[in-house]
Amino acid sequence: MGKIQLMGSMNLTRRETPLHSKLEALRWAMESMIQHLTCPRFGTDCKDLIAMLQETQAWPNFSTELVIIQTLRLCFSDFKISYLPRTQNEIADSLARNARSFHRSLCFIGCSIPVWLPRPPQV
Repeated sequence: MGKIQLMGSMNLTRRETPLHSKLEALRWAMESMIQHLTCPRFGTDCKDLIAMLQETQAWPNFSTELVIIQTLRLCFSDFKISYLPRTQNEIADSLARNARSFHRSLCFIGCSIPVWLPRPPQV
């Protein structure tokens, strides 16, 4: 549709809960997009994440992370996040699976899907 789409992947450290990990991933994505876009659109397969952003007070166990996310939202003139089932966003699911299986530090942002080469056998 003539619009640049950026995608990214990073293998973050496992957090206390999967929901903490989702928030950490959103934080990283937002920080990464500040330098690229003023009106990015984010997608997630986690309905709880969207609920958290709509009613932050209802999620006291995540207050520290939510304050950071709310502060980052101020950097965008039009922040939007929407729900996308994994089945409708296979590229993002594939990037996440590859990042989790990567055994070295990984951070990628680009317009195309990266190709990861297997680590050569050690002699």
